[in-house]
Amino acid sequence: MKIALAHKRLDLSGGTERDFYLTAEGLRDLGHEIHLFCSEFAVEPPHGIVAHKVPVLALGRTARLVSFAFLCPRIIAPYKCDLVMSFGRMVQQDILRCGGGSHQVFLQKMSRGEGAWRRLWHRFSLYHRSVLAIERRQYDLHSYKRIIAVSREVKREIVATYRAPEEKVTVIYNGVDSGRFHPRHREKAGEKIRRQWGIPLEARVVLFVGSGFQRKGLDRLLRAWGSPRLAGIYLLVVGEDAQKGRYISRAERQAKRMILFAGRQDEIESYFGAADLLALPALQEAFGNVVLEALAAGLPVLVSGTVGAAEVLTGELEQGILTCPDDPLEVEARVLALLDPKRWQFISEQARRLGERYSWKNHFRELESCLAEVAGRERRGAVA
Repeated sequence: MKIALAHKRLDLSGGTERDFYLTAEGLRDLGHEIHLFCSEFAVEPPHGIVAHKVPVLALGRTARLVSFAFLCPRIIAPYKCDLVMSFGRMVQQDILRCGGGSHQVFLQKMSRGEGAWRRLWHRFSLYHRSVLAIERRQYDLHSYKRIIAVSREVKREIVATYRAPEEKVTVIYNGVDSGRFHPRHREKAGEKIRRQWGIPLEARVVLFVGSGFQRKGLDRLLRAWGSPRLAGIYLLVVGEDAQKGRYISRAERQAKRMILFAGRQDEIESYFGAADLLALPALQEAFGNVVLEALAAGLPVLVSGTVGAAEVLTGELEQGILTCPDDPLEVEARVLALLDPKRWQFISEQARRLGERYSWKNHFRELESCLAEVAGRERRGAVA
């Protein structure tokens, strides 16, 4: 098939951007002709893929958002692709991949932890109002043939918010590179990271990975880390945030030297190798690729139920799903249970086996099947 993939930016930073890049590679490797349509190219397109630059109005992010949403479908049309699949805000496409959930629901969830001025800004911001307007247009029944949701929770949001027919929303979980994320990193790379940050080799380490600390749930962890029962357990924070200084000051007051901020790291697999548990008690997280990465690395995970990837957890690993993530006592109890040295190795092996099931290879085969089904229906419809 000749497939058009559209997103505002080709990059390898950010979950959706990386998924977009990997999807281009994955579908290319399955033998399809791939055309990328982006307004920005932060990295070189994958080999063997045709790239097209979409001109947008360079008058701020709102102008870029709106111009891309309306111009991109028109620019794609002359190329007569069998399918058009969008990864972002676009008013017309065959396949709409929803990797972040509904923006309307996102704003509702984020408002719970924000002040009055921030909530007012979300309500009256031209940018957010534009996103919501495009989203309403995007989820109109005439704007797509199929929606791909990255979790059942995202599907539920879309159906409830925009009354999308359930049969038109297909859930396909993301994949993970189980070769890159592997328990073998614990021996050398993990030990190196511990020495770099002054963490004793025998200490237990909880890893938090993500930029946008509030949304990812770092506040929930910090509230628990003042407990004497967590004394001696390190919290290693990887990622950036505009309010990082405030978080560092708070951490120093609560548990000095036990909470470390490593900033953004490219070789994140080494940090998984240095950890014993991944914590992502997010307020809003449509999927959470770091959960699959942790599982593949042999780590149990602590997540809130709003994290889409929590849906894949089975067996002993389900103990990592928080029922009340705002309760520091529950966070504390589950951290201790998942780090129990008598059970940790067994849970680690379960995690690795589960992570191996969600390979990118399996993901792309499932995606290809969905795309072929939509393209086949369209061809039969055209003949009729």
